[in-house]
Amino acid sequence: MAELANTLEISLRLARSAFQLHADLRLPVQGTTVVFGPSGCGKSTLLRAIAGLEPAASGGVQIAGELWQAPQFRLPAHRRAVGMVFQHSALLPHLNVEGNLRYGWKRAGASTALLAQWIERLQLTPLLARRPHSLSGGERQRVALARALVTAPKVLLLDEPLSALDAQRRSEILPFLETVRRDAGIPILYVTHAVEEVARLADYLVLMEAGHITSAGPALELLNRNDLPLALRDDAGVVLDAQVIDRDAHGLLALHTRAGTLYAHGPAHPPGTPLRIRIQARDVSLALHHHDDSSLLNLLPATLETLDALPGGQVQVRLLANGTPLLARISHRSLERLQLQPGMALWVQIKAVALLV
Repeated sequence: MAELANTLEISLRLARSAFQLHADLRLPVQGTTVVFGPSGCGKSTLLRAIAGLEPAASGGVQIAGELWQAPQFRLPAHRRAVGMVFQHSALLPHLNVEGNLRYGWKRAGASTALLAQWIERLQLTPLLARRPHSLSGGERQRVALARALVTAPKVLLLDEPLSALDAQRRSEILPFLETVRRDAGIPILYVTHAVEEVARLADYLVLMEAGHITSAGPALELLNRNDLPLALRDDAGVVLDAQVIDRDAHGLLALHTRAGTLYAHGPAHPPGTPLRIRIQARDVSLALHHHDDSSLLNLLPATLETLDALPGGQVQVRLLANGTPLLARISHRSLERLQLQPGMALWVQIKAVALLV
């Protein structure tokens, strides 16, 4: 029983015209599980079935030891302690922000402290008197997040909450999602098809294709594997845990990683702040020797592990820098010119402005 209290047990089946949902998962209750895959593969259907919004879905759902669904039992959707945020905020237009927050909060009977906590953490105080139509898309999604959290849910389900926002609004709300990830204290299932969101938010990763789970495991392990479809995308890369060392007057962060010290531009963080950085393969160049006469700040010694041919005359190079995997994408001509072979010692070069923090 103790093991069940620390996991989300999901076994769901549902027939759709485009796919057959077939999901068997045992997920950790700690942190954020990101469900990743192409549009139409069944990610949103999986979340809706967990929430009880797909009456035809069969199977079982058990959340931290609490049974929500079994072959002969089905807890109605309104009795499942779920906080859910969709692509569009779906705020009540006739209520201001405070009214929207209090509507669900009162029905759930949650504490006043919880309401105040999420108003503060999502920086909603200046918005409380405003109506939804006067808010930006990012502000509406922050309100929708708070509305879900103030009901004291057992699990938070986020269905592509950033997909309707432009790039600027997405970058504005991502830090708030990181706050939720850090402070909510409940399991979070987050659906997306954006690698950037996976890199920033995922503790555990589930890959889906045509209704089926193709892989599941700790996020950094799956993101950095060379044998999964993620490694073949145009935006393939690796994700590294990092810790802020310092930040200079021009906004350049010095970051400690297992691969070595890296430099990137990013917002101010105090020393010791944990971050994640994403290094895309197309932003990595390779050299046979260390060069001091270059504008490149990020120079790491590495060992060439494997070479994989890609379409269009490209080659994907897998490297290890102090035991940490890195990817580079180069032309076949560069491969021949440098006479690259597995086992060679190389220097990895990355522009500071290319690192995604």
